[in-house]
Amino acid sequence: MRFFFYLLGFGMSVVGGTTMIAYLNIIASRSDWKEYVIFISTKVECYFLPIGLFITWLSIFFPSHDDG
Repeated sequence: MRFFFYLLGFGMSVVGGTTMIAYLNIIASRSDWKEYVIFISTKVECYFLPIGLFITWLSIFFPSHDDG
């Protein structure tokens, strides 16, 4: 089960990171970072990066309930 959540978090991180890089290339003509952050905060797919990193972190560092 932990491996499934690891892969889920990793996949979400890849999708979110790729999307953020793609949007960075679109807004390359604008030189304002504040405008870029405001733009990506309105896109739902950009939230996949922090959510995916959090799920991956939980799957690695959250203690398992194994008795052995």
